[in-house]
Amino acid sequence: MLIGDVARRSGVSARMLRHYESLGLVRPTGRTEAGYREYASEDIRRIFHIESLRSLGLSLREVGRALDDPGFTPSELIDDLIRQTRKRIASETELLTRLRRIGAAEPSDWEDVLQTVALLQALGSESAGKRQRAALSSVEEVPVPVEALVEAALSETDPNVAGALRWALAQSGDGGLVLLAEGLGSPVAAVRKRAVQAVAEIPNGEATALLQHALTNADIVVRRCAALALGARGVADAVPTLIDMIVEGTNDADAADALSALASDPALAEQIATRLVDCLTHRTVESSARRRLTQALADIPGTTTSRALADLSHDDDRAVALTATYILKLRNAR
Repeated sequence: MLIGDVARRSGVSARMLRHYESLGLVRPTGRTEAGYREYASEDIRRIFHIESLRSLGLSLREVGRALDDPGFTPSELIDDLIRQTRKRIASETELLTRLRRIGAAEPSDWEDVLQTVALLQALGSESAGKRQRAALSSVEEVPVPVEALVEAALSETDPNVAGALRWALAQSGDGGLVLLAEGLGSPVAAVRKRAVQAVAEIPNGEATALLQHALTNADIVVRRCAALALGARGVADAVPTLIDMIVEGTNDADAADALSALASDPALAEQIATRLVDCLTHRTVESSARRRLTQALADIPGTTTSRALADLSHDDDRAVALTATYILKLRNAR
């Protein structure tokens, strides 16, 4: 078979076949009377072997060794090719992500493109100061795609930079809520916490709904953070979790403040007082927890609270009785 026929049937150009021959990878078995290269079936089979190995990422030098060196073992080379391929995929994925984010910023000219690239690079800088400035600049100067802000917020460990990123997300509207919702389901606890903290700073109904859903999250840290944010927003669903926080002594002062804010609604104040009193009368609640629950009643208005405090002023637990008596004096002095 002549070189032109081989090229058509194999898909390897005649020029490449001559290159293979110059490297000694494949040599035509014979020549025609006119001196043209003539390939036998074995030659064509070798060409297909060469192309198969090249498709795996082997260099032509490595292909020659693989075909001609009996002592050549593929395992080490294959492992190295796997590492190289993973590295290349990661690099290409990073490039694709960067291009998508630049496209999402809808640049009007190349100056916008360059500014967006600079901000994206700054968000990934090792310098906390640069990351913080980039977060602030994303709102004040060049818009950064919300996807990039969410990714940065979910991975940021510096508290000052994290605060700036959450602020930037809050200014961007609700575009990042879908990605933050995914963050709430992350297998990494730190990511879940950063996600709920970011949602808590977005002041709209969609964020509130997501926080309400977060009250059922398997992660107790997420539930507590959501409850504190919902309490500040006047959402009654947060009450059970807030009371649990007081009982457990976890951010109990903040939880009590959130209950106080909720209790500005008279109807809700009575419900909160009733729940607090129920906890106080539960036999399994420890003394320190009963004291915290009594303290939480201080800023809950209504007759239920007043009656409960009067009863608690005679409680068998002296610390609880003294706390209730002190709170009653303050309430009577108002």
